[in-house]
Amino acid sequence: MPQGQPSVVPDDGLTTRQRRNRPLVVVHTGIGKGKSTAAFGLALRAWNQGWPIGVFQFVKSAKWKVGEENALKVLGASGEGGSVAWHKMGEGWSWVQRDAQLDNEAAAREGWEQVKRDLAAETYRLYVLDEFAYPMHWGWVDTDEVVEVLRDRPGTQHVVITGRNAPDKLVEAADLVTDMSKVKHPMDAGQKGQRGIEW
Repeated sequence: MPQGQPSVVPDDGLTTRQRRNRPLVVVHTGIGKGKSTAAFGLALRAWNQGWPIGVFQFVKSAKWKVGEENALKVLGASGEGGSVAWHKMGEGWSWVQRDAQLDNEAAAREGWEQVKRDLAAETYRLYVLDEFAYPMHWGWVDTDEVVEVLRDRPGTQHVVITGRNAPDKLVEAADLVTDMSKVKHPMDAGQKGQRGIEW
């Protein structure tokens, strides 16, 4: 295991082992590609550790078949690693104008209510809240409440949230934040998304 040296050792009274096993809130935001892909990479690591995983897809269509969904479901059913539960909350697309997504607001709120119930019950060890930054950005879900629930969650539950425009309060409260910037993308030159790359 890598033995990186922290630049600061906090005066929090925790042992090295306690600090190493502290549950994290991770945010992948920014306009670049790869936010969800990175979160699903964490899910693969969690599966390998035998952790139960809950994936909650917000906003993206329930009809949208992402490659990671099939792969993680097969792995979860294999009996070799952790279990995987996949929940689809939205019926629209994250890049469509907000007016076209009004039906998603209720679904997003119910999705968040389910996440809260699962956190309280310690159902999973890793939660992937895919595209969850959007419902907070649009005001469908209260960011202050999200921050409070995540701060007070019991046990050793890790949570990763993806999506553009992650609210400042969420970014401030998170333990690990990555802003994916875009340098270049084939769609800028008119190329459409393709199998194996976008889905």
